[in-house]
Amino acid sequence: MWNLSAPWWEFVLRGLIVYGAVLALLRVSGKRQIGQLTPFDLVLLLVISNAVQNAMNAGDNSVTAGLILAVTLVVANGVLGYVTWRSRKLEIFVEGRPQLLVHDGKVYQDIMRREHISFDDLNKALRHAGCNSVTDVHFAILETDGTVSVKMHERPPPTAPGTSIWKENNKDEAV
Repeated sequence: MWNLSAPWWEFVLRGLIVYGAVLALLRVSGKRQIGQLTPFDLVLLLVISNAVQNAMNAGDNSVTAGLILAVTLVVANGVLGYVTWRSRKLEIFVEGRPQLLVHDGKVYQDIMRREHISFDDLNKALRHAGCNSVTDVHFAILETDGTVSVKMHERPPPTAPGTSIWKENNKDEAV
């Protein structure tokens, strides 16, 4: 139960290698898969975790090996979080950059294709932001976590019939 079948440092090394490889695979798969987990994506992550288990533990099912791997993965994740917080270049390398999907009503289809965002996904994000049409959008950005931020065009406040905007805004100045 407590005896290791390999030296402790081998578990640490295996854990770091698998952590880096899975991180790279998820990064390459695109932002949508990370930010908007579908049932298929969840199954994929569960199967990946099962597939890499033996690569990390070398067939050792001892409690000690499991604890070493758990600590290794948590520490690796913490270190990666810290260094990406400290280094903007490394953060961009690991997490990517936000991508502009829509600007002033113009949809950038090449970016949507590259990031695997369908028009249905974009329209869903726009509806959640309260947009009726893509022409209402000042910009829509695919964030690094896979969410879409939407800023609509500013609309002037409604005025009563027969009044001008200048009068309403400057009524204190009028004598």
